[in-house]
Amino acid sequence: MSNMMNKAQGFGLSLITKIAGSEVLDQLKLRKFVEKSLYQGSKTGFKVLNKTQKAFKPQAIDKQRLPNQVNKNLFDLSLTEEQQMTVDAMSQFAEEVLYALAHDADHQAQFPEQLWQHLVDLGLNYYALPEALGGVAAEQNIVSNILIAESLAKGDFSLTAGLLSTFSVINAITRWGSTQVQSMYLPVFAEDTDVTATFAFQEATPAFNPYQLKTTATEANGQFYITGEKTLVILGDTADVFLVSAEFNGQPDIFVVQSNETIAIKANPAMGLKATETATLHFNQTPALRLGDADFDYTAFVDLGNLMWCAMAIGTGEAIKAYCIKYANERTAFGEPISHRQSVAFMIADMAIEIDAMRMLVLNAASLAETGKPFHREAYLARLLCAEKSMKIGTDGVQILGGHGFTKEHPVERWYRDLRATAILHSGLHA
Repeated sequence: MSNMMNKAQGFGLSLITKIAGSEVLDQLKLRKFVEKSLYQGSKTGFKVLNKTQKAFKPQAIDKQRLPNQVNKNLFDLSLTEEQQMTVDAMSQFAEEVLYALAHDADHQAQFPEQLWQHLVDLGLNYYALPEALGGVAAEQNIVSNILIAESLAKGDFSLTAGLLSTFSVINAITRWGSTQVQSMYLPVFAEDTDVTATFAFQEATPAFNPYQLKTTATEANGQFYITGEKTLVILGDTADVFLVSAEFNGQPDIFVVQSNETIAIKANPAMGLKATETATLHFNQTPALRLGDADFDYTAFVDLGNLMWCAMAIGTGEAIKAYCIKYANERTAFGEPISHRQSVAFMIADMAIEIDAMRMLVLNAASLAETGKPFHREAYLARLLCAEKSMKIGTDGVQILGGHGFTKEHPVERWYRDLRATAILHSGLHA
């Protein structure tokens, strides 16, 4: 364990120090991020999350809203230098760390504790925090957030979902949170790396519709209370803060809840996402704060979450494609690699085509979103395509490996199970 912790810290520090001396650091607005990450990464020891309720004390801050990007060419989806640097760093992390931990994490159905230190070392949450609170977010960076999710998912879908849960909650509170909610939570996220958060969104109803919720919110003397049940909550047993979807006055809405004794938590292992320790939460008149003000847009909230699942599906699809190419070139049958057979080659070619199509739709929706333009249609189409094609990619991956694709000796069966979540889960993350 100590060797893994040292590797985590060493990797995180080496990664960010590589760019610390870069001449483009300041112009890319990364100086503050690097300094913050170096500070956090230099702390010794490994912090274990305690199952205790954190003390959240409101701090007076100005209401945070990141401005939309201006003067952006919506038809130019090429990466900026900053985005390319981020993609390279997250891809390296995915390959060297996430992939190595994924098999055991899935087998044990447990999120690796050492990944919390990785999260600190990389300073991932500072990408979501506004500059005024010590983060690096100066404007809407939805495309960059999508790229982070895609790059990390090349290592593992499930572990990426766990890593991005708190990151996503910070994004949501920054984008939608009222002054009261932001004052209560954003300073804590900025100062305490032990605080974790997640979404309680999904309900155990057939063909779940995020606009028809059984969980309800009531108001009494200015205090909101949540009653109902949520399922497939990522890291539900360890999170300190939950963003909960509930019906209020006949309309779906989002509320912020702290972990407390009114929430009954039961482990609920699923077909996929095993490493995220999915749980079912039962809320019994749980005190809550309403997330947003007058500018809150529930549809956009759901769409931005769905885009993150789509991005992770793209990254995992890339992992399947790369693994199948390597396998098909090395596996021989009748004296030649199976990649020489048209049926195999065409399946892999189809993977590449479908991944590119998925990426274009997702980036288009994300690009519209960060400029403040309507993007619901594009996000909806992206989810439909990613839900269908990610499963096809997973199925074809298993098929190419044959019997090996059905065993845990190879990661494709795990990726296949995880990708099913793309069509099942709504929101649960946030770009």
